[in-house]
Amino acid sequence: MRTNELMLYKNMDGGELLQDMTFLMENYGNSYYNKEDLRGLLFECVNQLLELSESHGFAGNLWHAYLTYLLANDENAYSTACEIVGEVKGSINAAALHDFEIFKELFDYDFSEMENALEAGCLEILMDYQNVEGGGKVYNHRVRDRICDLSRILGNAQDAEDFKKKVTQFYKEFGVGRMGLHKAFRVEHPEGGDVEIVPITNIAHVHLDDLVGYEIAKKKLIDNTEAFVEGRKANNCLLFGDAGTGKSSSIKAILNQYYDQGLRMIEVYKHQFKDLNDVIAQIKNRNYKFIIYMDDLSFEEFEIEYKYLKAVIEGGLEKKPENVLIYATSNRRHLIRETFRDKADRDEELHTNDTVQEKLSLVARFGVTIYFGSPDKKAFQEIVRVLAQRGGIQMPEEELLLEANKWELSHGGLSGRTAQQFIDYLLGQKTD
Repeated sequence: MRTNELMLYKNMDGGELLQDMTFLMENYGNSYYNKEDLRGLLFECVNQLLELSESHGFAGNLWHAYLTYLLANDENAYSTACEIVGEVKGSINAAALHDFEIFKELFDYDFSEMENALEAGCLEILMDYQNVEGGGKVYNHRVRDRICDLSRILGNAQDAEDFKKKVTQFYKEFGVGRMGLHKAFRVEHPEGGDVEIVPITNIAHVHLDDLVGYEIAKKKLIDNTEAFVEGRKANNCLLFGDAGTGKSSSIKAILNQYYDQGLRMIEVYKHQFKDLNDVIAQIKNRNYKFIIYMDDLSFEEFEIEYKYLKAVIEGGLEKKPENVLIYATSNRRHLIRETFRDKADRDEELHTNDTVQEKLSLVARFGVTIYFGSPDKKAFQEIVRVLAQRGGIQMPEEELLLEANKWELSHGGLSGRTAQQFIDYLLGQKTD
């Protein structure tokens, strides 16, 4: 096989197995090599394909699934150019077609002669593999199914041109690599290592319609996010207000709603603000739109991390990339805690206004601020009614609301979170 001639897909992560398989394809009949050694290598390759299947949840033709996995994950000049935008023009298409001709040969390879020559029938089990239901730890079922679906589509491609068209369409719809295959990410910074953006595979699949009420707040958030994903001017956004009112849920819902339009989210914690420039450097040239998400953002008077954030939002010489916004939630309107002692300290300063502006300037750098207040009694009861209906709870309305009122008095007061906890409590009760 001509895998040594690959140009764009030359250095694929996880390609060691491909090297071993192509070595076997080229040398299974070569008397120079010991037959038992070749047979042993084949079984090692089969083992790796089975392990990949179990860890990633792949099923069907595992050889095709593995090749598709390589294509879906390799971030090269062609795949990253096509992500979200689709087919591109230029000479790079000739290089891509050349590589896809080789992949088409790999997809169409007949293993029967190799199996006979090495007296090994181990490959047959890989051609229509039935995986454990719900298996896979690396990918969630959504990502797994997309790769398996593409695997079947590529297996039926008519020629290299058709193969290229189908892979390019996948890059347009879902992107490439971890940025394309996953919605959300966290930041890790191993001691002595570089900053890493790591996928979050299991996120809440919440939608904006799941949040009862707050229509004005939701519309403000939607309008800003739609402008962002459509390439128009948009602002950094601060969602502030009372605890349990749906601020964080709204952010998650926005991600789920606009993921298929290229929106991605990176969660960053306060102690990681010093890594923000490194994070932005890794994402600024991609075709996705990134929201850097900061949940429950607030600072005590002795904490200075907010200065890193100020510099990133609107500070240094380098302009913040057009494909990056910052969304934050907070229970505090001004983010930085102030005390009566601060007022006393300012009374002793010559330039008191400078001190005030220093602490308020962070909020000013969020162009959109959205308030989520605690619902009143009537709104709380409406939330309970809607959630009970969605949960299929059969209870007289008068009794339902009476029990809800008792619950909120001892469980945190009037909020959407309290209402949801009450409904979860009812759903968790045993029924005769």
